[in-house]
Amino acid sequence: MYAVIVSGGKQYRVEVGDVVYLEKLDAEAEQTIVFDEVLILDGKIGTPAIKGARVEGKVVKHGKGKKIIVFRYRPKKGSKRKLGHRQPYTKVEITKISG
Repeated sequence: MYAVIVSGGKQYRVEVGDVVYLEKLDAEAEQTIVFDEVLILDGKIGTPAIKGARVEGKVVKHGKGKKIIVFRYRPKKGSKRKLGHRQPYTKVEITKISG
């Protein structure tokens, strides 16, 4: 059984036992989190979401992704700027899909 959920403006295809990295959520580690916005459940498509469908997951940890370098450069002007960025994430393990 699989489901497509929405979190942080992005869609994720999940199954029971999957570990997904989502945009940072406001939840503590080891806390259970419920996703009510389920778009697809075993091939059945909602309009836009399926009523009564839920996906439950357990927050494993919070962290930051790998550093990316943002380099801006203007040719022939002597202007350049170098920045780094690490995107925060929440690691979630899917425990239950019901609908």
